[in-house]
Amino acid sequence: MKLLVIRFSSIGDIVLTTPVVRCLKQQLPGVEIHYLTKAAYKEVLIANPYIDKLHYLHDDIGKMIPELLAEKFDYIIDLHNNLRTLQVKKALNTHQFSFPKLNFQKWLLVNFKIDLMPSVSIVERYMETVVPLGIHNDEMGLDYFIPEDVKVGNSDIPMSHWGGYTACVIGGSYKTKKLPAAQWEKFCAATPYPIILMGGAEDKEQGAKIAAKYPIKVYNSCGKFSLNESAWLLKHAKVVASNDTGLMHIAAAFKKPVISLWGNTSSTMGMFPYYGNNDLAEKRSPFSMIMEKKKLYCHPCSKLGYNKCPEKHFKCMNNLNMSDLEENVNFFWRNPNQ
Repeated sequence: MKLLVIRFSSIGDIVLTTPVVRCLKQQLPGVEIHYLTKAAYKEVLIANPYIDKLHYLHDDIGKMIPELLAEKFDYIIDLHNNLRTLQVKKALNTHQFSFPKLNFQKWLLVNFKIDLMPSVSIVERYMETVVPLGIHNDEMGLDYFIPEDVKVGNSDIPMSHWGGYTACVIGGSYKTKKLPAAQWEKFCAATPYPIILMGGAEDKEQGAKIAAKYPIKVYNSCGKFSLNESAWLLKHAKVVASNDTGLMHIAAAFKKPVISLWGNTSSTMGMFPYYGNNDLAEKRSPFSMIMEKKKLYCHPCSKLGYNKCPEKHFKCMNNLNMSDLEENVNFFWRNPNQ
């Protein structure tokens, strides 16, 4: 049997599909798994041992179709479910399963604050997609594999951080998903532990300003490391404090304690840190602490994000209590084997 799994983007969403890939590979004897994504995200999957072949989305989908047709897939597992995946499914014309996006429920939540979303992770909805193939969730959580040639060591970070550090992910795909610098500065001032700031090149300047105020305690790694090198830093962190972004899910894949910080988006949409069977109701994970201002009249205001707060006050992030963040970090440092 040959399967094509589709998820074009982005980092976190792709990581959240890894339990499906693993379960398919381990529960279907002799299955061959191919994965179609954007070339920009190849680092996320390049070392995944459960994937037999990667395919990359071209700007012109039509040019990619002959390559996919030649594989003669038995099933397509569509974990993105948009117009472009519809084009691929129509062209390949084989058995297919698509995951439920619950766009109407998200629309109600964003526009009318009516919460009809299930309390489970989006991973559980991804897993529903492959139930017809006899697949069940093994509850082993997310996967992330760092290629063997990725070398990061103590020489790449300050000696002051060799004994352990808190990884603070200050980056994010939208500004309204990012905790403001002033808030991070409050936390850095209060915590006694070494900190590594993490993000992309676009976060480098902000990280430098924060680190300049605490030159021994805080190391700014933003823009200095590749995705997989950043994953190494997360793997070796004591605790991770993170905005709603891809690195948060990579940290969860390594079973790290994660304190997630929510701005205009909401954990209710199912994108909270996932460890195998945790939800937002009765099965909360001891490794996950969620900091979110759910009682704001305007929250959540988007399922994705904005470049600035539509209400101009940004209370969802500005009103998060950094003393609470410090206490949560302290708890995980004192209780590393929760």
